[in-house]
Amino acid sequence: MKNQESKNNTPSSEETGLKNLFKDELKDIYWAEKHLAKSMPKLAKSATSEELRTAFEQHLTETENQIARLEQVFELLGVKAAGKKCEAMEGLVEEAKGMLEDTEDGTMTRDAALISCAQKIEHYEIASYGTLRTLANTIGLSEAADLLSQTLEEEKSTDVKLTQIAEGFVNQAASSEQE
Repeated sequence: MKNQESKNNTPSSEETGLKNLFKDELKDIYWAEKHLAKSMPKLAKSATSEELRTAFEQHLTETENQIARLEQVFELLGVKAAGKKCEAMEGLVEEAKGMLEDTEDGTMTRDAALISCAQKIEHYEIASYGTLRTLANTIGLSEAADLLSQTLEEEKSTDVKLTQIAEGFVNQAASSEQE
């Protein structure tokens, strides 16, 4: 039989494919967060409502803290913080830029489009951080899992805030705008 290992003879977490997957996913979300941080000021500036602009500005501050947390996770792993291009985030940010081009400045329709794009981004981040937290727990990195959980909760909170803004007034105001 091929390379059967008993429980006492399993590879250390340093040697596992799962730990390598964790590192790879960590690099992916690190690049994604840094890319998003560069794009968020334009999204905030493009928002029509002050409430949405403020939400974007607050999330930029959170994103900067999330990047610092990711750097702590890299430090816990004993590796240099480095990103790997995240095609998904690049695509989501490009989609948001396209929505800005396709909507009129100063309209609630633009805010509805920005919220749509921002929630797609949040959902990607929620999936990524949920996966990373689970992997961290599985490979015994409880401190990293705690850091990732903090970010996961922030991403969920931002998603809820965006929904409240959309349902609170943006969507209704946008529905009465003429094209």
